[in-house]
This record gives sequence, C-alpha cells and structure tokens, in this order.
Amino acid sequence: CAVVGIPMGGGKGGVICDPRTLSSSELERLARRYMAELIDIFGPDRDVPAPDVNTNPQVMAWFMDTYAMHKRDWVPAVVTGKPLELGGSAGRITATAQGVVYTVRQAAKRLGMDLKGASVAVQGFGNAGSHAARLLREDDCLIRAISDVDGAFIATGEEGIDPNRAIEYIQRNGSLKDFERVKDSGVRRLENPMELLELDVDILIPAALENQITEENAPRVRARIIAEAANGPCTPEADEILDAKGTFVIPDILCNAGGVATSYLEWVQNRMGYYWSAERVREDLQRFMDDAFTAVYETAQHYDCSMRTAAFVVAIERVIRSGEMRGLYA
Repeated sequence: CAVVGIPMGGGKGGVICDPRTLSSSELERLARRYMAELIDIFGPDRDVPAPDVNTNPQVMAWFMDTYAMHKRDWVPAVVTGKPLELGGSAGRITATAQGVVYTVRQAAKRLGMDLKGASVAVQGFGNAGSHAARLLREDDCLIRAISDVDGAFIATGEEGIDPNRAIEYIQRNGSLKDFERVKDSGVRRLENPMELLELDVDILIPAALENQITEENAPRVRARIIAEAANGPCTPEADEILDAKGTFVIPDILCNAGGVATSYLEWVQNRMGYYWSAERVREDLQRFMDDAFTAVYETAQHYDCSMRTAAFVVAIERVIRSGEMRGLYA
C-alpha cells in the first residue's frame, strides 16, 4: 500500500482448502463462517478484506452480507472486490492486470523497448495473467507462451497466441487442459511447464505461485523484463542473479499493486456512496501506478540499487515519515 501511496496497511489471511473440490453451497458456508469468526477484526475502518487467490466477487459478496447481517446495517465498505450490483467498482476485476501493464509500459519506456511486436510469456493464466496477456496483445505485443495448472503452451505461428481464445476456452472447460488439441489453436504443449520461464522472450510475467524463479533456473532466464504479477515468484537468491545479469525486474509490491489500489478506490466510493465510471477508475489507477513506478525507478537510480530494494526504500520511508509526524502518545 505504501508503495502506491494508499493510506492503509496490509495483511494476509485465508483458509487451507482446495475450493475446486467444494460445491457452491459448501464454499458459501465456508466463506460466511470465516467472516463470522473474525467479525470483530474486520470493519470499514479496521480491516478491509480484498480478493486474492481462489476468491472472486461472489465470495466477497458472502463476506459483506454476513458482516451486514451481524451489524444489522448496509456496510459495503467492509470488503472490496464485490460484484457491481453490491457496491463493487468498475474496473476492479481487471485492476491487477491493468496495473501490471502500466508498469510494463513504464519499464519498456525506460529501456527504450518498443512494445509493438515485443514477445511475452505468461506463467499462470488466472485473473491477473489472462487479462495481462489480453491487454498486452492490445498493445500489439506477441503472446508467445501461456500456462496454467494443467500445462504450458507455446505458439507455433508467428502471430502468437490469441489470449481471448484461451480465456474463452478456460471459461468453457475450467482450465487449459488439452488446449493444444483444439483445431487451429496454434499452440503446442511444452513437455516441462517450467521451460516457459526460460524462453527467449522480451517480457516474462510470472502470475502463478511463489518461488518459481530460483537459484537453479535464474541463470537460464532470458527475458529482458520480468513483471511480477504473482507474489514472490523470485527467490532472494534468484533476485541476486537476475540483478547481476541486468534483468529489469518489476517487483511484486509495485507490479501487482493495481489490485489493492483499485480496492482502495472501491472503498472510497463505498464511503461516499457515489460511483465512478470505468474510465475514471482507470485514470486514477494509472496515476497511482505511474507515480509509484517513477518514485521507485528514481530511487533505484539514486542509490544504484535494484528496483525491489528501491520499492522497499520508498515504502519504508513513507511509513517512517508518517510515524514521525504523528509522534508518540504515552
């Protein structure tokens, strides 16, 4: 939050389960019980949950409704990432991906890279990865490879992979399993899904799980830009290797902050009771992301350090300044 200048803290929480094995009613009971048990922690001015891995607007709706029933009031600002019908914000579903694309554009600009025709590999084709691929395709990038939990696929033709077709396939089938068997899909399956990380591409977007780029495979990563749409996809050891190679890594706390930034915008709209257009939300998000990228990049140049170190410097300095101005009440 501090990196993009949002006046909130941060935290993580969840339930250990595989939601794919649960029925809709089981998932609803689980979500409602989670909120009910932690209801004294949550609140629009205390802890405001937002969606992450394996959650969606419906889960956030159950959270919000459970809180509202306990409080006997309409409290949309208690969670973000809600459906539009229940006080959600336009642009929230694609916000993380949109933020990733804004930072990729900024990085390409600093490196003198023309995004038109730039090749992209996306590991993880969930919400962030799929929409990032779609948006970069609209920037005339070539989507060369994509993957999800059921396999990795590389384009067989010069036109690359059509992200929209892959998204439609997942909507029908639940995953990319057997995507290579679709007529005219224009892809072949990679024998080892981890090969995707080592492809000769301009931009690599790890949008899956943590610890994907390690000390072992980092020397073979050839992308000029790594945009960390996932949390912690590079280990500390890999980070040192990539930095030494001159790979431009956009760190996760900056790259994927579009989601939390738009959650903040949703929270603001809920508090005001007035809702903005998708265009207004995108404009505000771009301002957040561009300003944050500039602050981190200039700090990296000033201290001659990596973008990740610079992002921590920017964030910590902002928290320290805020604490110093508040002082200590004893």
